Amino acid sequence: MSSASPSPQVPGVGSSGGIHPLVEALAERIRIAWQGLPELAPLAVDPDLEAISGSLDGEALFIRNELYQCRGLRKLHLETARLGAGLRILHCVLFPDPRYDLPVFGADIVAGPAGVSAAIVDLSPVRGTLPEAIADGLAALPSGAYSQQRDLPGWASIFSPFVRFVRPTSTEEETAFLDEVGGFLTVLATAIGTAEAQASDHPATVERWQGQLRYCKQQKQNDKTRRVLEKAFNPAWADRYIEELLFDDPPAP
Repeated sequence: MSSASPSPQVPGVGSSGGIHPLVEALAERIRIAWQGLPELAPLAVDPDLEAISGSLDGEALFIRNELYQCRGLRKLHLETARLGAGLRILHCVLFPDPRYDLPVFGADIVAGPAGVSAAIVDLSPVRGTLPEAIADGLAALPSGAYSQQRDLPGWASIFSPFVRFVRPTSTEEETAFLDEVGGFLTVLATAIGTAEAQASDHPATVERWQGQLRYCKQQKQNDKTRRVLEKAFNPAWADRYIEELLFDDPPAP
């Protein structure tokens, strides 16, 4: 974006409600990274999907969604959620425009009163392997030391060899994960800055579109997410939320 056209300000989520420090810190790190992306602009979202209130097992559930788009990415989605006084969730996915040779960025945190139970970040390829420059950039990043690695789910074939899935057990490990996510975002931002669009009917564009379809299909196999949404709301609403917001299929190029 040119200096004459400043990036729109991304609204933050305040620290009220006891948001876990890592969730809050990562949300702000993501928002700051977004500000440097080219042609950043808000992405329209139905008001009833932007701020959502519900109830799960007698506790209040609140979900906040922030959506943007930029050159090279068709959708930037940051979801922050809290359940009662305990559970805090961050979910972020950046979906590429299939015309650009870019991966899918994903990061999630699940935190409760006992600490962070799961933290994951990846740049996932949509054409079999990551573009060479991105793979080289990730390989050059410092790797945090974690005492507890987590096993990937059975549907996780979509992830890259660089995926990080851990259970941070200390403030130092939480900071290491935050820094790793920052590194992944920097690698992606560098790639976005140099990426050139290919024609919509270019075979590589079609292949990337098909790869993103597979990515969304695999993510929809996460039954845990669907069960929670169905229990808090209802099955029809859960389907809509997953299909239209969380993992909507990319439009045909």
